[in-house]
Amino acid sequence: MELSGLYVPLVTPFTDDDRLDPDALAALAAAVLDDGAAGVVALGTTGEPATLTLAEARQVVDVCAEVCAARDRHLVVGTGTSSTTASVDLIADLDPGAAAALVAVPAYTRPSQEGVVEHFRHLAAASPVPLVVYNVPYRTGLALTTDTLHRLADLPGVAGFKHTVGSIDDTTVAFLSALRSDVSVLAGDDLYIGPLIALGARGSITASANVAPCAYAELVSAWRHGPAEQARTMHDALVPLTRALFAEPNPAVIKAVLAAEGRIASPRVRLPLLPATAAALSAALACRDAPSAPLR
Repeated sequence: MELSGLYVPLVTPFTDDDRLDPDALAALAAAVLDDGAAGVVALGTTGEPATLTLAEARQVVDVCAEVCAARDRHLVVGTGTSSTTASVDLIADLDPGAAAALVAVPAYTRPSQEGVVEHFRHLAAASPVPLVVYNVPYRTGLALTTDTLHRLADLPGVAGFKHTVGSIDDTTVAFLSALRSDVSVLAGDDLYIGPLIALGARGSITASANVAPCAYAELVSAWRHGPAEQARTMHDALVPLTRALFAEPNPAVIKAVLAAEGRIASPRVRLPLLPATAAALSAALACRDAPSAPLR
């Protein structure tokens, strides 16, 4: 399976009285796909999966699967826990509409590098779909070495990586410089889409694209296919919006903007997250409406 282009990790819309809003979710999924996304991610970090009940999580996946199937686009489902056994059970029960499973490196337990490889070896053997390894050390507390990344890439059943390390570091450069051609890397940090694609990534999983899917789809395409000068111009124009959308813990500001636009009914997030402040929303809307903004 080749993963390339823009994937949008969807927010999970709630009503003001804290119920799941499946109609808003379906409309949002349809909109980002119609605006150029190659697929969507359900139950990614941006979707607040830790706060959903099992029934809610299943409904989110069902809604997204139906929208993706109607458009023949990829659905990637976030799953997995810090327990290998529990993760195997979750992955074995994946919705048949999923094209891939996004699985984070085990958080909090901080296994050894060898333990991480064995964790994913067990998951890949049990999974009905290819795995995308979510490498996000600032959330998991565990930085993977170049050797570990390549060993994970060599596991049967691993299709790629969401690479989210918050920088372009030595490990990233070494990893991408020797990556097999049949393994995809997707940029997970919205600000680093361009540098990672320049080094060999094939696309991105971009939370900011909930707000501006067309602009970010065009950005990914420009970085992949050129011209480079156009890609740099588009990147520069999107930097203020990207920064504004992450000024407070994700996805609070994104949800506030979507609600202000009428694309979801409520900006509600679930504790321990708090709603975006008025100042953060105002700043994000100002970036969206700036004369140089690519949303115009």
